[in-house]
Amino acid sequence: MAICGAEIGHAAGTLRIVPLIRDERVQVSIDLDNGYTEEVREVINGGVRTTFTYEVDLKMIVPAWVDRTIASVVITMTDRYDTLTRQHNLSRAVDGRVVEATRTDDEAVARRWLTSLNGLVLCRTSRLDPHREYYVRISAGVRPPGATLLGWANGVTNLAKFTFVP
Repeated sequence: MAICGAEIGHAAGTLRIVPLIRDERVQVSIDLDNGYTEEVREVINGGVRTTFTYEVDLKMIVPAWVDRTIASVVITMTDRYDTLTRQHNLSRAVDGRVVEATRTDDEAVARRWLTSLNGLVLCRTSRLDPHREYYVRISAGVRPPGATLLGWANGVTNLAKFTFVP
């Protein structure tokens, strides 16, 4: 069940965040439209290892106090393009642990791999208080520094708010 969505716009792209409650878990889907800029493409095609990093925080809104962090995760999606074989060697890591890897010669597959993620589990709903307001905040960036994301050297940040109703 979708509970909220948000996006932040820039001339070059949009960061969309969709938090979901499914199977007693808080999940999030991320889509970084047009995050695979021409500059990023050139860096990758030059054979430079390129990593998109998504820092994801689930926080509970606490009025007149510091918001409480419920869960945090760092996702890195890496493309090691082999200029000789023309293959994109793709890997996805969650908190430093590789959870998925693949190889493709299709640039469109590599683009989707780096800029979207579906159904990332943040935590179980048992960690949430009913009828409280929460938000998922995501900061996205790209390395190497020569490959800017959406024309912003420091990346892009956005959040999506929702109320947990069991």
